[in-house]
Amino acid sequence: MGRITDLFGVQYPLVQGGMIWNSGWKLASAVSNAGGLGLIGAASMYPEVLVEHVQKCKKATDRPFGVNVPMLYPNIEEHMKTIIDYKVPIVFTSAGNPKLWTKQLKSHGIKVVHVVSSVKFALKSQEAGVDAVVAEGFEAGGHNGREETTTFTLIPMVKKKLEIPLIAAGGIATGKGMLAAMVLGADGVQLGSRFAASEESSAHQLFKEAIIDAKEGDTVLTLKELAPVRLIKNAFYEKVAALYQTSPSLEELKNLLGRARAKRGMFEGDMIDGELEIGQISGLIDDILPASTIVKNIIEEYNIARSQVTTLPNL
Repeated sequence: MGRITDLFGVQYPLVQGGMIWNSGWKLASAVSNAGGLGLIGAASMYPEVLVEHVQKCKKATDRPFGVNVPMLYPNIEEHMKTIIDYKVPIVFTSAGNPKLWTKQLKSHGIKVVHVVSSVKFALKSQEAGVDAVVAEGFEAGGHNGREETTTFTLIPMVKKKLEIPLIAAGGIATGKGMLAAMVLGADGVQLGSRFAASEESSAHQLFKEAIIDAKEGDTVLTLKELAPVRLIKNAFYEKVAALYQTSPSLEELKNLLGRARAKRGMFEGDMIDGELEIGQISGLIDDILPASTIVKNIIEEYNIARSQVTTLPNL
């Protein structure tokens, strides 16, 4: 049917992003059961917690699912051992060198996808032997690229140079957005923010409500000196913005961020001092739905929009 559906063995070329504090086994299995590819987000998990989520996901779905492993977090070796031992079929890596784990994972028959934010790193990933690339634009939530290249610009640039399958991410939450990305050259799409506001998301209810309340301009990419991250503007962000007015040192930024700031915000529901990671597309999300309904709505809208394209005038 298509390069992504064939690669992953799924019904739709639609991936649920493996988001920190949002993407547990309930969300991943629900998306996989609905025909997409669900991902467990390993970044926020201790090794024993990932084992538990992989085991539960295997029981909850007989369809392919994967694990997302950002390499800037600890416990990478333990996580990779879990993935290999439990025969997880697909791994998405990010925030690090794709050469570190790709060969070993593929030697165990695991499909490897690497997340990038530039043409340069897309090509490095291809050279490293990954099976596909996620090209993520500046609109995306959470940890992001420093280049600030938008999805609309990044996808055709990467497509022009890449030979392996390409998945678009950043600013996609609808069927029309999916169609636009694929017209630009993507073989599939990855959605994060839309699934963060799902019933199965492991995020705190207050964070989910903050997502659907967010409007245009309510998020900002900041903390580039540490690891660029897109956040909802709350009291914590205002402290970050105030600190930047003093030309802070790296140490001062680290001290303000502290530890477990994202957990406090997204998982524990501290809307004041927590780190609330979400994409610009949150301004277009206005409800909390079951993951299966989200997949269904996106595919239906994609098919309708695709049929309507033929009615556009010839120029």
